[in-house]
Amino acid sequence: MTENASAKAANPLSLFEFWPGWIFYTPVVLYWFLLGLKYRSLTVPTAANPRIVTGGLCGESKSSILDMAGTYATDWIAPYTTLTTGKDDTARALAAIKARGLELPVVVKPDIGCNGTGVRLVRTPADLEKTLAAFPRGIDLVIQRLIVWPHEAGLFYIRHPDSPQGHISSLTYKDIPAVIGNGRDTVLDLLRQDNRAARLPELYEKRLKDRLHTVLPEGERLELLFTGNHCKGAIFRNGGEDITPELTARIDAIMQDIPDFHFGRIDVKFRSREALRAGQDFEIIEINGVGSEATHIWDSRTTLREAYAAQFHHYGESFRIGASKVAQGWRPTNLWYGIRLWRRQKRLLASYPPND
Repeated sequence: MTENASAKAANPLSLFEFWPGWIFYTPVVLYWFLLGLKYRSLTVPTAANPRIVTGGLCGESKSSILDMAGTYATDWIAPYTTLTTGKDDTARALAAIKARGLELPVVVKPDIGCNGTGVRLVRTPADLEKTLAAFPRGIDLVIQRLIVWPHEAGLFYIRHPDSPQGHISSLTYKDIPAVIGNGRDTVLDLLRQDNRAARLPELYEKRLKDRLHTVLPEGERLELLFTGNHCKGAIFRNGGEDITPELTARIDAIMQDIPDFHFGRIDVKFRSREALRAGQDFEIIEINGVGSEATHIWDSRTTLREAYAAQFHHYGESFRIGASKVAQGWRPTNLWYGIRLWRRQKRLLASYPPND
């Protein structure tokens, strides 16, 4: 049985949790078009974070967002460096890691990407060489320190341009499912005995193909994935009750140290729930802009009505904030330029290796 299974046993999957994207997002797209008519532009939200390419809707560089952080915000971001794949990239990567004061293990991920595609855990120089070779040449990558804290969360942050303070509109805990050995059953048996994992074989069995017929010793824990992404198999829980004044103040101070950032999700690793509530002992993995969503909707207890209400609220906010920034003189992304960037991102995602 997987960890966290007991909490989810009564309702392992929501009605819509793994619907095809075109089904779930069609009402969201229609709502976006309605807002576009109201604001006389489909790309107004791209002005919500005007210093980021497309406001972070698509095609943006992850490292360029982190690079904008001031001194205070930088202290809360996990250290990273960047690399472009190509000739002698393993040697160059090792040199960049050393120059940045990092050491193996590290996390390697595409600089332009989404949903955890291509994210790899690299433990040794041999792993690094294999990982870099799996990417096409000329791809920009982020190499980031592996954060040892065990928990991950996504916090959605909103600050209106005319407001001195921002707020956290959503907090999602991201649990990594794992099977626990009993000394008798194979990994495949354990997956099929679990109420949730058994319904999602396409997410776990391919990734674990080399270990499916291994019998885990009694008590041994095997995590089913590395990345905390719902579409890859992580379990998301609504943590809205843990949005405290202390956490809000900390996140607001960090995000106000990133120029003209008003709308997006911050993904963090943290030591404990108590520490996060106190606004302490966490590190930022990445910062996402307008293209991100409030991921608490993927909690299996969320109803379809609640999910759409959250989606409509957040995208409505992105239009309102974008319109305010346009009134200040910022220009939204040209529609056709945005489409070109979206197409490029789709091509890049298709070229990346599977995630860990």
